[in-house]
Amino acid sequence: MKTIEITPKKLSGIIKIPPSKSVSHRAIISAGLAKGVSEISNVLLSQDMIATCQAIEAIGAVIEYREESDYRVTLIIQGCEEVILKTDTIDCNESGSTLRFMIPILLLQNQSVIVTGKGRLVSRPMTPYYELFKEKLVAFEHLTKGQDLPLAIKGQLTPGTYALDGSVSSQFITGLLFALPLLSGDSVIEMTSALESKPYVEITIEVLKSFGITVINEDDQRFYIKGNQSYKSCDYRVEGDFSQGAFWLTGGIIGETMHCMDLNLHSKQGDKVIVDIVKAMGGILDINSKDILAKNIKTHGVVIDVSQCPDLVPILGVLGSLSTGTTKIINGERLRYKESDRLMATADVLNTLGGKVTETPDGLIIEGVEKLTGGRVKSHNDHRIAMAVAIASIVSEGNITLEGAEAVNKSYPHFWDDFKKMGGEFIGINLGK
Repeated sequence: MKTIEITPKKLSGIIKIPPSKSVSHRAIISAGLAKGVSEISNVLLSQDMIATCQAIEAIGAVIEYREESDYRVTLIIQGCEEVILKTDTIDCNESGSTLRFMIPILLLQNQSVIVTGKGRLVSRPMTPYYELFKEKLVAFEHLTKGQDLPLAIKGQLTPGTYALDGSVSSQFITGLLFALPLLSGDSVIEMTSALESKPYVEITIEVLKSFGITVINEDDQRFYIKGNQSYKSCDYRVEGDFSQGAFWLTGGIIGETMHCMDLNLHSKQGDKVIVDIVKAMGGILDINSKDILAKNIKTHGVVIDVSQCPDLVPILGVLGSLSTGTTKIINGERLRYKESDRLMATADVLNTLGGKVTETPDGLIIEGVEKLTGGRVKSHNDHRIAMAVAIASIVSEGNITLEGAEAVNKSYPHFWDDFKKMGGEFIGINLGK
């Protein structure tokens, strides 16, 4: 575990925002299922992305990795066209997207396979798939008592109606949207409750369209999928990630001017709502076609519904803590099943650092403070908690010691390099294994 000590410094500068993790997963999987060769550019090989690349290689895709600048790569992907397993085990590491997206794809062929993972992924909720397995006569077995993973599955999806609870995770819908177009007949996904995280499904449908797959969305309640479709190769550039950009935009608001590049306001990403949230809190943002300039200003508390943007909560906790008045985060129940219990983890680190945060069953109540005091905190093995702590250091009176700083590797491996480039200062005090 890597422990670092952060010295409070103002951050400022020009930062190229990393590519969208959500879009990258979807583009890589679509290319892996396509006939022909696709070129997926502006990809960041984080731990999650490596897990997805290895998963599609395991079903027959071939990937060539070409280095770009700024830590990015271009993937030249020869699609598998037909899913044929090259291994009997798929390791999803700690990537919930890889796990939930790949399971329906693996059920396109009637061969036994084990899906496994690490960390909290072994206990992330999978109930919607288990219910479908029983209904569709897919055999499954938990290979370790008390854990969801490793999971052995064998069976084959058939065309038809798939009923899903929309309040658990949109990832289950996306997984089915990848696989159902390849079946021999038509299918429909029906929501049994209101769909949360709608933007993630919109991203899926948009990416699928780029690869020749058509899905009809009926008011987010039913999704109609024609069978006998086929993925077509294409060249695809991944856009910048608003969930990562939110850290730097907040850094500009509570620190000094931050120029964030490669953020497309026409994106389907739900986390682009960070722009509206910052404005609602009194923040100043200068917005161009793909760049956003965040300027230092005192913000005020508001009520924030995070049902459609759960990944923003850790950094919103930081911004709320440094705003006047009270910030309330609501409708975030699902955050308790992320890389950490993010409601608990966000409250824990901010309170340890001198904030005033109270947990509720579905959110946080945050009382603004003038400054944070510093202290020793853990990342909870959560990349977004680690990055939120780094940004919080801007307004800390004392140094912050962060245990588990390497958690950023899950989504943003060069975060600490960028942090230093923007004026951050830290030293490693324990570089153990």
